[in-house]
Amino acid sequence: MEREADDVLAVMAATGSRWLFGHSYGGLIALHAALRQPPAGLAVFDPGVSIGGSFPAAWLPAFTRLVERGRHTTAMTMFLKETGLTPLGRAPTFVYRALAYMLLHGSDGADTRAMMPTTPREIGEVVRLDSDGRRYAAIRCPTLLLGAGQSPAYLTGVLPRLAELIPGARYEIVPELDHNAPDLNAPDTVAAHLAAFLR
Repeated sequence: MEREADDVLAVMAATGSRWLFGHSYGGLIALHAALRQPPAGLAVFDPGVSIGGSFPAAWLPAFTRLVERGRHTTAMTMFLKETGLTPLGRAPTFVYRALAYMLLHGSDGADTRAMMPTTPREIGEVVRLDSDGRRYAAIRCPTLLLGAGQSPAYLTGVLPRLAELIPGARYEIVPELDHNAPDLNAPDTVAAHLAAFLR
């Protein structure tokens, strides 16, 4: 995480950026970068934060073995089903497998397969940094904690606690959004919330 924060702070210094936004695992990185060097303002969306063991990762060892063996479709099926990041709920496994196949063989399939080996390290870092959350009380900048109403509770459930801990922070759940809203499904809506915060 220190190396991740190094990269963020280096980019901010090189670009003169004063505001920081992070999504999912990037939200965890943004929080840790802000602990080291507070930006003018910080916003995170569904941050990958674990408080009191809230982030479920029992599936991670099996997922890691599947990725190492090159069984990408089976690994992606497990990831989609166990993380709850799709609206499929309790759909049969073959439905998840069909979605996994489409993700891995569609227009972005090569990129998706290339990124899969990074997932164990990222989730492992989320689990390693599990705490009571009090470390984030040291963040000293205006902070917006956004959550998606369609995201699983382990992502949004930590936001009220973070809002209590980070001085002056506020949190908001946007009911119609899902976890992929910032980059795929509703970037304009997320941008509108960020613009209001920046003002």
